[in-house]
Amino acid sequence: MSPSTSLPEALPRVSPDDYLRLEGEAVEKHEYYYGEVRAMAGASYAHNRVCANMTVALGGQLRGKSCAVVGSDQRLQILSGSAYVYPDVTVVCGPPSFNETRRPETLLNPTLLVEVLSESTADKDRSEKFMLYRQIPSLQQYLMLDSRAALAELYTRQPNGSWLFVETRDLAAVLDLDSVGCRVPLAEVYAGII
Repeated sequence: MSPSTSLPEALPRVSPDDYLRLEGEAVEKHEYYYGEVRAMAGASYAHNRVCANMTVALGGQLRGKSCAVVGSDQRLQILSGSAYVYPDVTVVCGPPSFNETRRPETLLNPTLLVEVLSESTADKDRSEKFMLYRQIPSLQQYLMLDSRAALAELYTRQPNGSWLFVETRDLAAVLDLDSVGCRVPLAEVYAGII
């Protein structure tokens, strides 16, 4: 390496407490991964429509039941504070459990998580986030929906702890979200988009 060439400086690591303090003061949302703080970029119109359509479909079916759907402003804690994320759609069944020492409220017990894939997030949502999500004992299903084409990827936790994968691109298909007692037609998820 020549004297004029230098390695990029490593980003400083941030403690979970410092992240949460800074996040409480921030205007924009940030996610936290093992000491690294990542700014969340704005989403496309299609991404936001898929999120809204999914929230409406789930909310209508869950009204009056013991499960509730919340949007992308609900922070979720993974493990013992090694990661904090904002899933696109979260469903919690039964009483929500929060880490009371973390303000604003940080959810601990999701039943279903939904991420809407974009070109910039698809790889992380399929690998890094799913690896983290699998560590949540209460999580029963993880659904990924592509924002660029009709594509649903659904993982369902099995009694032995393994995950069953089902994929569909068929707009006539119905997503079987047994973990929360819902069946959502894929055509509803992509209404007004595709």
